[in-house]
Amino acid sequence: MTSGLVDTPPKPSAPPRGRRWLRRLAVGAGTAVLLVTAAGVGVVLRLTGNVRHIDVSGELGVTRPPKVAAAAMNVLIVGSDQRDGKNARYGHRISGERTDTIMLAHLSSRRDGAVVISFPRDSVVRLPACRPREGHPGQQQHIGMINESFNNGGIACVWKTVESLTGIRVDHFVKVDFAGFKNMVDAIGGVEVCLPRRIDDSKAMLHLPAGRRTLDGEQALGYVRARYSLGDGSDIGRIQRQQMFIASMLKKVMSGDTLSDPARLIGFLDAGTRAVTTDPDFTIGAMKDLAESLRGLDAGRIRFITTPWRYSLTQPGRVEWEQPAADRLFRLVARDGRLHDVRDGRTRVPPSKVALELRNGTFRPGLGTEVAAALEQRGYHVARVGDTRRKPYRRSMILYGPDGETRVPTLARDVREAAPRAMPRARTARLVLVVGDDWRGLKPPDPADDEALKGIDATHDTCAAT
Repeated sequence: MTSGLVDTPPKPSAPPRGRRWLRRLAVGAGTAVLLVTAAGVGVVLRLTGNVRHIDVSGELGVTRPPKVAAAAMNVLIVGSDQRDGKNARYGHRISGERTDTIMLAHLSSRRDGAVVISFPRDSVVRLPACRPREGHPGQQQHIGMINESFNNGGIACVWKTVESLTGIRVDHFVKVDFAGFKNMVDAIGGVEVCLPRRIDDSKAMLHLPAGRRTLDGEQALGYVRARYSLGDGSDIGRIQRQQMFIASMLKKVMSGDTLSDPARLIGFLDAGTRAVTTDPDFTIGAMKDLAESLRGLDAGRIRFITTPWRYSLTQPGRVEWEQPAADRLFRLVARDGRLHDVRDGRTRVPPSKVALELRNGTFRPGLGTEVAAALEQRGYHVARVGDTRRKPYRRSMILYGPDGETRVPTLARDVREAAPRAMPRARTARLVLVVGDDWRGLKPPDPADDEALKGIDATHDTCAAT
């Protein structure tokens, strides 16, 4: 028998209903925080594991340019034309690796502006000596094309070449291959461009109708690589097209469509980190810090400029850098100077925002291409080169529609004896320059004119000038 006393503890009473709800909420919130944190850590680890690194610190030598603006950052960007592995389908398989694109991105000390300089890959320059490295034969100091450095000495030699030519100290490098570029474009849902006419280019594997189009990754790769089916067939024309495409791509990446969509943003970051090879110091953490420092940067403050150039007098088909304009640009960037859009209190339409067609109205073969090259050297965007339906034209003319009238003074300032002629029914901002028998070339450039150093900014609309 028992004494009537219960030896087990009494059953606890149930907590009030409101308190149970708070406890469940706290547990659920804690679990959510842990899951989000774990997911974030997982994303960072995945992105970190994506990036490949090459250490070039021991290959740059001791006579590097000084860092004038300590807080500014200069990043060498190289597009690789390596055609093996995933890139094998983009042309004939060739040994080695060459630079399809060479750019230098300068980020200002205050992170309130950026300048991206393009170096024509056909530039004839003085190349520095580079040691053999990782299968590369090395390079003796000599005069050659700037893109030889990649095949001779790898990314370290390109870095050394750019520093020796510009006097700008490079902080990091980023190398992107064909397949990686394509995946980055696909990750943000494509990039919009404007095509002045239909493209059928078997070499670039590109077949597109004219007009405003959103290109997927495969199409985008063909578009930025195409050389002979667009413009005047020169590397300069392709550089202009690459700059406008990257500007359009940056606009989309910086827009709410990408930044407010976590899946799309993570997809872009994943594709981007898989696409690049960098120096060991340019880690995911460093990239994150850089991105945060650039938060709020207006796209209009990201400028794209081609190194001032002229066609070589000694090596046909190659280009040489125009001096002193090129050195002036490099000094501005090295000391973190600013490029201004307004001179003498007046705002003008710069040549980079003038798209035009060249029509040869003479019996002089190749004159249209020759004039196109001269105008591209001044910064104009030549969309097409062709012949007039009838010949000859006695006088040169600038044909324009109502939407292109504001661009006429810019072109008229550079050409001789070309009379403007309005075409009231035209519905395009593009100008048409008809080269006649009276053609006597362009006017001499004004040495004090800095229009060539302005380029385009990341707000540039590829359709605006067409």
